[in-house]
Amino acid sequence: MELGIGIGWRPEIAAEVEALSGIDWVEAVAENLCADHLPDSLVRLRERGVTVVPHGVALGLGGADRPDPGRLAALAARAELLRAPLVTEHIAFVRAGGPLTASPRLEAGHLLPVPRTWDALDVLCENVRIAQDSLPVPLALENIAALITWPDEELTEGQFLAELVERTGVRLLIDVANLHTNHVNLGQDPAKALDELPVEAIAYVHVAGGVEKNGVWHDTHAHPVSGPVLDVLAELRSRVDPPGVLLERDDAFPPGAELAGELDAIRATLRRAAPSAGPGPDRGTAPAPGGTAGAEGRTAPPAPVSAATRDRTAVAQTALLSALVAGTPAPEGFDHRRLRVQSRALAAKRADVVARVAPELPEILGDGYRAAFLAYAGSRPMSGGYRRDALDFAEHVLIAGGPADPAARRRLTYWWQDRSGSRPPRRTTRLVRAARAALVGK
Repeated sequence: MELGIGIGWRPEIAAEVEALSGIDWVEAVAENLCADHLPDSLVRLRERGVTVVPHGVALGLGGADRPDPGRLAALAARAELLRAPLVTEHIAFVRAGGPLTASPRLEAGHLLPVPRTWDALDVLCENVRIAQDSLPVPLALENIAALITWPDEELTEGQFLAELVERTGVRLLIDVANLHTNHVNLGQDPAKALDELPVEAIAYVHVAGGVEKNGVWHDTHAHPVSGPVLDVLAELRSRVDPPGVLLERDDAFPPGAELAGELDAIRATLRRAAPSAGPGPDRGTAPAPGGTAGAEGRTAPPAPVSAATRDRTAVAQTALLSALVAGTPAPEGFDHRRLRVQSRALAAKRADVVARVAPELPEILGDGYRAAFLAYAGSRPMSGGYRRDALDFAEHVLIAGGPADPAARRRLTYWWQDRSGSRPPRRTTRLVRAARAALVGK
């Protein structure tokens, strides 16, 4: 199906999105939707005939573990609730550790790149097939932005994506902002990637803004779309007419008029970059999302991925994530400076998201919140979701004797007790948790 021009629906700009003209569809973060109840804004949009696509961020299909059945069931339920034509996720890993490495489970709280190796591709493809068999609609996967690259990679990004499509029949969600990010940060040529990947498999395209700091491009989704990102969109449009193009904005939301202006710039770019009518090579047009996706696009089932392959992938990903979030030594072959940048970015994102899911914490701690959280995050990896992280941080502050202001300490204690359902830990519990933290750091 043709999706047209869309925008990422977020609660903070729900009214602005409803008021925009010329919006054919929206995309909503799947994990932010209740399984049995839609926000009123999405209900109104659907009643107007606007398609809603659920966009997952937590499956971690590039991880060493097989996809969690509960997460797959939740994504399937949201697709059915929305009557969506497809669902989307990312080519990334978001957690590591656990039984495969006999080590504590670590959560990144962010999308991290998988190594473009044959081992990682085997694991990803099997995980994708498991997901496809569990979902009621076709699946499309998004390329991600990266600050770091794995050593000894065996495939380019375009080759990796082409092989993934060939093996699984999965569709692609191409994020042109992420291609630009990888150009600035990793020296990867967006045009070469577009030449190598199967553009006929594109389900739709993401466009988003970012900012460059000290030679590193940060894919913030909180800045206007830049000219270089629109240039990559033009490169893509010169090769294929994508079924859909969507503007993403996740923070620092501007007025509706500015969003409309960015959408107009996207439309103008697509018009200018469209190949001229007349004789010439046919660059192809992407089929509808229901085309060859899922099991229908595959041949005979491949042999299962060996336990040794998953184990190797698990060890490598755990070593990298541990270096990023637990302060362990950097794995051999990685750029240590880039790892430090990525580590700081992960901690900063944790601080920002915890402040959103638990706004009382920065209110109670005031100007000292961010410094206190970053100090906490430097040695305490996230092992659950962000709400669990907020509780663990508050507990950490209380155990350390903070905040210094008695009134703030009382407020934080009451807040923690109200949400944890128990009293602040006694000395024995503190010692046990300190021992456990020491073991995690080894």
